Amino acid sequence: MSAPARLRAIVARIWRAVVWYVREVSGEARYEHYVERFTREHPGEEPLSERAYLKAREEHERLHPNTGCCC
Repeated sequence: MSAPARLRAIVARIWRAVVWYVREVSGEARYEHYVERFTREHPGEEPLSERAYLKAREEHERLHPNTGCCC
């Protein structure tokens, strides 16, 4: 593999890691994690739609305001 190809591969790997990190920190990947866990724990059942999941999550956060950050 040539040096420019190796460099492109390294940059691509770093970019994927940065995107993964930002999605995890921002909460953007929460629904995907929910679907993965739900299908693993409840095979054959249909998970909530993304819209319904977000609505339920907002309701939970509204009812339990101190379960997030400790600050």
